[in-house]
Amino acid sequence: MSSLAPGASRPRLSGLRIDPSVALVVAGCVVIVLGAGMVSPGVLSLGYLLQQLQIAAIVGILATGAMLVILLGQIDLSVPLTITGTAIVSTSLAGSGNPLLETLAIPAGLLGGTLIGTINGLGVAIFRIPAMVWTLAVNAMLLGMTVFYTGGFKPHGAPPPLAVLMAHGRFAGIPNAFLLWLLVGAATTFMLKRTVFGTYIYAMGQSQRALFLAGAPIGRTTVAVFALAGFLSSLGGLLLTGYANQAYQGMGDAYLMPVIAAVVIGGTSILGGSGTYLGTFVGALFMTLLSSILSLLQMPDAARQIIFGGIILGMLLVHRSRRAA
Repeated sequence: MSSLAPGASRPRLSGLRIDPSVALVVAGCVVIVLGAGMVSPGVLSLGYLLQQLQIAAIVGILATGAMLVILLGQIDLSVPLTITGTAIVSTSLAGSGNPLLETLAIPAGLLGGTLIGTINGLGVAIFRIPAMVWTLAVNAMLLGMTVFYTGGFKPHGAPPPLAVLMAHGRFAGIPNAFLLWLLVGAATTFMLKRTVFGTYIYAMGQSQRALFLAGAPIGRTTVAVFALAGFLSSLGGLLLTGYANQAYQGMGDAYLMPVIAAVVIGGTSILGGSGTYLGTFVGALFMTLLSSILSLLQMPDAARQIIFGGIILGMLLVHRSRRAA
């Protein structure tokens, strides 16, 4: 519910409504950078900040898919193994020594993620199984498949050269990964704000029953959103593969909590139906900076997960209090 007085207008930035959550997260990013700069002056260097944009692009693209699913009022817990599966498939094909298979490395990885997302969407739309349960089960099955394929060891192969170029290359000094994220963000914003499909996504999160009574294609919309989320998870997985220059078991495990946190702290309602991509964008930047600073402080991974979980719970309570006000 809006906190503005009746009749007042909310300021706009580039056609998007400025949400207080976005301003709060932007301020948090500034505080993190300046605070870390006092401890380690190198944090304020241009090279370090560009590197953070490079890493944030991976989180941001993954968060894009997560946001679309959350806008439906659902959640996708198969992100970790979609990332890992994409990495294993793409590196296996790229390092096969067969020129034909090498050219199929990236398309196969993206197709695999899209297929996983489609299966998730079918499970939710047709079998009416809660997304949390279905996607968790799919994630477990994917884990078993990757262990069976690799034998529990690091898979053989090499990352696709294009993935390495996108992850590490720069254009005019700006990381290619960040430029790709901007393209993904622009396309997502256009889809959500300017297409009927985007309208359906928001409407489903607000009232699926009302949208059904209006004759909208509920099932096809659900499947399409999950398929798109799977594609974006694979795209982020390919960037991560190129950045790490390898694939390994558990590659995507560390990304589920930061990705969901990026969406939630950016102002997207976990119940669905409201949120802007600008919020997810700055949320991904915030989570990347926070994770980097915690690593700089040599914070144990267990403590980082506690902090990420606390951030999600804290933002949920903030959003809940704002709706009640």
